[in-house]
Amino acid sequence: MKVSLAGWVFAAPALIVIGVFFGLPVLAALGLSLTDFDLYALADPANLRFVGFGNYTELLRTPMFWKSLGNTTYFVAVGVPLSIGVSLGAAILLHAPASRFKALFRTALFAPVVTTLVAVAVIWRYLFHTSYGLVNYVLGHLGIGPIDWLGDPAWAMPTIMLLAVWKNFGYNMVIFLAGLQSIPQDLYEAARIDGASKWRQFLHITLPMLGPVLLVVGVITVSGYFQLFAEPYVMTRGDPLQSTVSVLYYMFEEGFRWWNLGRASAVAFLLFVIILAVTTVLLRLGRRKELV
Repeated sequence: MKVSLAGWVFAAPALIVIGVFFGLPVLAALGLSLTDFDLYALADPANLRFVGFGNYTELLRTPMFWKSLGNTTYFVAVGVPLSIGVSLGAAILLHAPASRFKALFRTALFAPVVTTLVAVAVIWRYLFHTSYGLVNYVLGHLGIGPIDWLGDPAWAMPTIMLLAVWKNFGYNMVIFLAGLQSIPQDLYEAARIDGASKWRQFLHITLPMLGPVLLVVGVITVSGYFQLFAEPYVMTRGDPLQSTVSVLYYMFEEGFRWWNLGRASAVAFLLFVIILAVTTVLLRLGRRKELV
């Protein structure tokens, strides 16, 4: 009993902080999502009305919400595998026995993670500028005409994906690197004695042993990419033709441009349900593979 009480005493400060700065705001947002809280309610609380699940049903009938969800799903479906692939490739290169200056390259590849996202997005916006961007300048020397990277609906979201992958792959790379270092080298030596090629060693040793790490990285990356906001906000403002409007950007527009805070809170909880569903599916698939 004393041991249990001591544990609660030591955990109490952290639990209080979580409750005050996370639990209470979440409950308040949930309450807002059940009302029509807007600019008029800010001026006079008498204008506040309880609408129940009206905000949720109205959102499900709003084409812009479905378009933003489609844009976000496209970003996640393409960006997550690309980010994981780049992270795993970089980790394998750094883990290779023949690689030199590992600490230097590890620091350099991780540096984008700790840079300010808004500053990086501004720089990338100039790099991909149609008229004087460095990317089109290089393409021009290769005989390729200028591409409107951020003004063409077909190219805007892929350009944002490149920024997100470059910005975040270093974090997953460090996790993969730790996973690779935990794989016993005896397995690779036995495989080489049996005549297994590098590709077969990767398929039958590296990937299976990295299964739990891949699951963790997948869940973290999916949940993070579903919360896409800063990149389109800084680079495109949701344009062109609303092709880069994400769910969080749509929530921001509803809440802080049109002051429909009730609808904005409903968007946040719908996104939470979607992320929870996707991550639950990933976790169940990961557990099934472990059982097999």
